[in-house]
Amino acid sequence: MRILVDIVHPADVLFFRHPLAQLLAQGAEVRVASREKDVACALLDEFGLPHEVASKAGKGTFGLARELVVRDAAIWRMARRFRPDGMVGFGGVAIAHVGKLTGIPSVSFYAADTASLQTRLTWPFITRLYVPEPYAGPVPEGRTTRFPGVKELSYFHPENFVADPNIARRNGWIEGEENFFLRTVGWGANHDLGKSGWSDEDLSALVEKLSARGNVLISSERALPSHLDRYLYRGERSALHHVMAQCRLYAGESATMAHEAAFLGVPAIYDGADHPGTTRELTAHGMLAALRQPGLERLTQTVEEMLTEDRRAQVLAARDAYLAERPNLAGYIADAIRDAALRQT
Repeated sequence: MRILVDIVHPADVLFFRHPLAQLLAQGAEVRVASREKDVACALLDEFGLPHEVASKAGKGTFGLARELVVRDAAIWRMARRFRPDGMVGFGGVAIAHVGKLTGIPSVSFYAADTASLQTRLTWPFITRLYVPEPYAGPVPEGRTTRFPGVKELSYFHPENFVADPNIARRNGWIEGEENFFLRTVGWGANHDLGKSGWSDEDLSALVEKLSARGNVLISSERALPSHLDRYLYRGERSALHHVMAQCRLYAGESATMAHEAAFLGVPAIYDGADHPGTTRELTAHGMLAALRQPGLERLTQTVEEMLTEDRRAQVLAARDAYLAERPNLAGYIADAIRDAALRQT
């Protein structure tokens, strides 16, 4: 059984890591088409997953359109050489196009129901789509399956990830202090066009407030003012979540990382314009706080609320209750990929 995997974002590496380990253990042959996007390739390297770079992340509308053509062509060439029984991705724009042209089954997992451009480019061509139960966007009828929970259960289910304080200590966590993790994004993805986030002034004010209480770490997709350089996370990419798990608070513009923090039992604040169904579900279950860019005053007020001991206990209890009712998704994802490939063979 041969599987071609389309990796376009660092979170995709985490999402597919455990399902691919299961498939490899069962004798599958896997090829990974990577993308030079943030730390995606570095994560693949650190996890020991060989890959071939199919494209570099484009910037702006023209850059993303050009990249789509380049990536489609690269995936098509890889498919011709490798002759996979199935192709899988998170989002899966390129594999959907190539699959339609070659007849190779394409399987997409996706969660961002606010990404209308990406879905319009993908859904007409994809063979099978898997979305979480709270996904609120349009889906192709007759070709969609809803899975229980949210995508983070593929890699932050307790059976798949145990935070190691020794790894955290070596990568920027300071034991004995309060530690805070912040995330800014680059607003360069196709679902980010026309949007923006924290200003440098607001980020600086938030850092000043938190650094007075402890150790601040920032993960950023964009260039930051030089006076914030000393706060940048400089540890290993694969160690980032071990560090986050030890932190007192996560606050950021990334919904995915807010979800991840919540599953690690860390009080989390997502501050962004888009609130997909998965974010709304975790918010409704009390696992995180979701803001719609109300400004610095409301953000800092929410920070204070999330730093109380009562709130921390509530987050942990909500996380445990959510996990008790939902499965480890890694096996589910591996089965879905295997089923698509076996139908081809």
